[in-house]
Amino acid sequence: MGKGFFIFWKLFALFYAIPFPMILYYSIKSDSYPPELATRNPWLALGLVVLSIIIWIILLTGYYNKWILRTLSIKRKIEHLKNTGIKREARILTSIDKSNPKVNYSTYELNLSFKNLVGTQIEEKITVNDKTPYERRFEAGKNVELVLDQNPNDYPYMVLSSFQVSVKGNVFLLLHITLLVIAALIAGYYCFAYQTESEGMGWRFMVFYHPLLVCALILNLGNINLLGRLMSKFANQNPKNDFVIKYKGLPATARLLKASQTGTYINEQPVVEFVLEFTDHQNQRHGVSIKKIVDLLDLDSTRQKEVDIFYLKEDPKRVAFASDLKELSIII
Repeated sequence: MGKGFFIFWKLFALFYAIPFPMILYYSIKSDSYPPELATRNPWLALGLVVLSIIIWIILLTGYYNKWILRTLSIKRKIEHLKNTGIKREARILTSIDKSNPKVNYSTYELNLSFKNLVGTQIEEKITVNDKTPYERRFEAGKNVELVLDQNPNDYPYMVLSSFQVSVKGNVFLLLHITLLVIAALIAGYYCFAYQTESEGMGWRFMVFYHPLLVCALILNLGNINLLGRLMSKFANQNPKNDFVIKYKGLPATARLLKASQTGTYINEQPVVEFVLEFTDHQNQRHGVSIKKIVDLLDLDSTRQKEVDIFYLKEDPKRVAFASDLKELSIII
């Protein structure tokens, strides 16, 4: 159900990124036919063509980095992490079998309990693939060895010490072919548009709302997840910062001095600013504020007198709610 819903919204977003701008453009074009190309500024049109090419190049570069270079970077980091990381013994609290009968390995979602880099007991959910399920290594109650990144600034923040990483050459070949096909389709559309719309006047047909420009722009915005970043900025949420606090933070109980709405709503849920006060491990008192999206069904959390938090030992002003950190999970 969840996977099907995700695929549906991907296809829905893709429709508004490619077919929809084309439908609008060719509808407008047919209504205003014949276009007065001779009166249009050739330099403006040429500038729009160059701009569209730049945006397409940025998009393809982003895809290459996301699909290929990012994977290779994670592989190198895991190999480096296994050699330089901090080892920890973790206890498996729960183990959920999520295996796919069509593949030759088992998949488990584990909830682990272990000490972070400064000795604080934390929990982490990960997903692991096991090619030897008959060994029953990932049953609840058993222990596994982890390797933690000493500077958890980027994924992966930790791995199982027994974790093996490899890159499938056929998958990488398929990804390269896919990118080449996409590039060929884009180039083909440029040729098609020029042959069917130029009418002997060069690129003067190029306008701000042409699909060559609009589709590239929309796809780029989706690729960099601009909406998600803006929402996180308004809510003062930064997953990377939260992972740093989770893996290098100390626990504390903070007094809730004030909770007030900021006036910002994300998905119809209010963003609330919490003003807190707590005492750190050196008996120093600190006042901090945290912005957070609060579910309308969880407004009672704004009336609590005390809340559990984590703070960085070297920078006590960087804090996060313990409940939020517990919900963080990584996929391996």
